[in-house]
Formats: sequence, C-alpha cells, structure tokens
Amino acid sequence: MTAAEVVVVGATAAGVCAAVAAAEHGAQVVLLAEGRHLGGMVSGGLGYTDVGDVRVLGGHAARFRRDVAAHYGVPVGRYAGPEPHVAEGIMRRWLEEAGVEVVLDAPVDGVERDGTRVTAVRTASGERVGAGVVVDASYEGDVLALAGVTTRVGREDRALHGERFAGRREIAPGRHSMPWGVSPFRDDASGEREGALIAQLAPGPMAEVGAGDGNVMSYGYRLCLTSGPDRIPFTEPDGYDPAYWELGRRYLAAGGADEPAGRWLGLEPNLPGGKCDANSLGPVSLSVLDGSARGWAEGSREQRADIAAHHARHALSFLWFLSSDPAVPRGIRDELARWGFAPDEFADTGHLPHQLYVREARRMVGEFVLTEHELRAGEVPGDTIALGSYHLDIREVQRSFITAWEHPDPRSHVVNEGYLSVRVPAYGIPYRALLPRAEEATNVLAAVCVSASHVAFSSVRMEPQYQMLGQAAGTAAALAVRGAGEVHAVDVGVLREALAGDGAVLRVV
Repeated sequence: MTAAEVVVVGATAAGVCAAVAAAEHGAQVVLLAEGRHLGGMVSGGLGYTDVGDVRVLGGHAARFRRDVAAHYGVPVGRYAGPEPHVAEGIMRRWLEEAGVEVVLDAPVDGVERDGTRVTAVRTASGERVGAGVVVDASYEGDVLALAGVTTRVGREDRALHGERFAGRREIAPGRHSMPWGVSPFRDDASGEREGALIAQLAPGPMAEVGAGDGNVMSYGYRLCLTSGPDRIPFTEPDGYDPAYWELGRRYLAAGGADEPAGRWLGLEPNLPGGKCDANSLGPVSLSVLDGSARGWAEGSREQRADIAAHHARHALSFLWFLSSDPAVPRGIRDELARWGFAPDEFADTGHLPHQLYVREARRMVGEFVLTEHELRAGEVPGDTIALGSYHLDIREVQRSFITAWEHPDPRSHVVNEGYLSVRVPAYGIPYRALLPRAEEATNVLAAVCVSASHVAFSSVRMEPQYQMLGQAAGTAAALAVRGAGEVHAVDVGVLREALAGDGAVLRVV
C-alpha cells in the first residue's frame, strides 16, 4: 500500500498547486491524476485565460504567469496564457522540483473512513493509498461525495440564499441569445405547427423563472487551432449527420449569416505561435446546450465517457458544418479553410483536448457558503486565503423554446437560457469555503468544488483562482499534518502568514 501525509486527488491546475504547496511546506505528497495529463483546463485548451484584476493574482497564479513570460522571453502579462503543451511542461517541472509523487491513470472510485476521517482512497485499479489529509482538486468533487460530504449540483432556487441572479434566468436579448424567428420544430420552419424538435435542444420544459432546476453551465471543448502552413485541415468526422446542424442553418437564415467567422469560434491568434484558443462566443457554438452536461457530476466513468464523446462529436461536426455546409456563407467557409488543428497539441487524443471544459459540477455545502452577496459587496473576511475578481460569468445553461401567443398565428422560437455577466469588485475567498462541515469530514479539503452557490461559483471557477485555492488547500493540508491532521484546527493566522510569505495577495489594495 502507498501512503502519504497529503493525498491530492485530481491533477487539475488546482491539484498541481495544492501538491506543490504541500510539498514545499514539508509534507510527503502523492498526486493522483485521473488520466495521463497534468493541468486540467490550463493545459487542456483554455489557453486564453480569464483573469479579472491582475493585481489580486498572487502565489502560484502569479508564479505561473512569470514562468510563462520567462518561457517566451516576454514581459509578464504579454500573453493571457501559454500554448497547452507549454502549460503542462511548466506544471510537470513544478511537481518534479517539489518532489511530489505523481501517479497517472489513477481515477479514484472509493474511500475508507474512520468516523469523520478519510484514512485511504482507492483507485479504479485497486490500489489503496493511505492518507493523512486529502485534498479534492477534481472538477467533479468525487472524493467529497465518497467521503459523505454534502454537495449540491446545479442552480439553486432564488429564495435559498436570496440571490438576485439564482435559479432559471429570464430570457433576454444579447450576443449569446438566439435571434427571434428560429423554429424549434423539425418539420415546420415557421414555428407555427408543433411537432418533433430539431437537434440540440434540451428535453422537457424550462422551470419557472427563479426556480432551482439542478441544471449546470454548459460544457464544451476549447480547441487549439492554427493558421500556420502545418495546420491539420478539418475533415468530415465519422458519422456526421447534416440534420444535427439544422439549428445552425435556421440561425443563419435568421441573421447569423451577417456574423463573421470569428463570432462563431473566436478565430484570432491570441496564443503564442500564432495559435488560437477557439471559444464559444455566439448563440450557436462549441458549447453543448442540450442538457447533457447535467449528467456529468454524479455520473459513472462510463457515463462521463459517453458525455465527453458526445461533446467531441459536437465540436468536430461544428467545424465541418462551418467548413462545408452550403448554407454557410462563402466568407465563413473560406475563413475556416485558413485554420486547422495545431499539429503539436493533443497529438495523443486526435488533436482534441484531453480535458472537457467542465465549467461546473458538484459544489460542496460546507461550513460556510459563499454567495453573490459577498461577491457583489466586495467582502474580504478575516480568514481570506485568496482573492477573486472576475465577474459573475454564468455561461448558457440550456437551449429550449418559448411560444409567442400572437394574433393571428402563434409561433414558437428557439431560445438560449442562462447566460449572465455581471461585474463584481475584488472579494475574499475565506478558508471556511474550503472546509466540509466538521461533523461530516475533518481531514478533507476542497480546492475546486468549494462551498459556494451556483452564482458565486461562476466567478470563483476561473483557473487562476483555482491555482490560488489549490495553493491554499495544499498549505493548509501541510499545516494540518503537523498537528492532529484536522483541517478545521488549522490556525488561520499561521496559514495566512505562510501564504503571504509565498506571495499570496490577501487584501485589496
């Protein structure tokens, strides 16, 4: 049996930072990676990283920015992020320098408990890893759930925390919204006669405005593309179904034809080497809005594999639709022909990223729940262990339809629901948000699926903040193992002093 003082589950950027921080503070550390890659979304396609106010980025988040700049020989901040393979290389070096034992291909599927303590985690291969303190740095919060920690998936009711932006959102116009006049009905482009729905709509009716419905932000793949001469052209994927993109054709007919290719994919060389981090910028995009993401958080590995494959098919078929469909304007098709997959990225996964963009899965319900109230007020509590600053950024949740009961012919129209972008001041993320309830688990910390509402999490979820949360969790874990191994007993003053000594920014200047 392997054993370690600190076991970090999940080789996301938060997991890497947690493992490195714990090791640098003297703990023996094992990092369990679900697959063969390190860095999560930071090395998995999310190169052009949202940061908010750079002045609040400290610790390992700032260190990462410095290392990126040093790699390319440019000033800090010249690039919002590196090429994916460079990001993974930096994180691999950090782990090696810190002396962290990394175990690849080690998804966790069980834990052993003694009262409120997790004494060991078990991998799918049957390996047992004894643990003093466990940091759950996965995007899914699997260890939290296995340990009996209360978690929540999806949107809460607006009344639960009294949050203005909670629950199902009102339908409103915007760049991420569908134009009026796109019929949801497969056999009737006018929207007048109800019938079977076209592809890419969520099943079932939407909840009432403000109601909690358990839905999560949509997922997708962030693609690394290039316009260089060595690009790998887009080709027709196996099983391509033109009917899947009837939504795209109807959007084009309703006004989407006036949008440039960049509004569909974000085609601009925003990464070093002339590469681009293709993003979801319009109402029809790489994001999948058919509700399939809802099954990810609590799904089995097999179910998650099916969901990931569905999203991969969506991404590949989207590229082919924009490249080849006669309904797509010639200008967009010509622009797509200038781009292709970067040959030196994700070669072992067919040039699709190794990480699905899981924007939100489980969220812990811990000792304290961070809500939109604290964020919008810019509160910085006394146990702050990192600062956040990115706006409330809820990506589209679902695609459905509504019926306009207008004389003489009522018509139904496709709508995208859930998008929200609201600025917030810099705010503090308290240590309490990393802690499960003491009666549930006393040696477990959350570094990603922290205790926050859906609305608050939409800001917390940015990767630089995950890096800082991971560093805080790893540092706290190392401090805990010096004592009785109980994370609730960590002296927050000592923790904050240690973080500040490592470059963390803990107050708003």
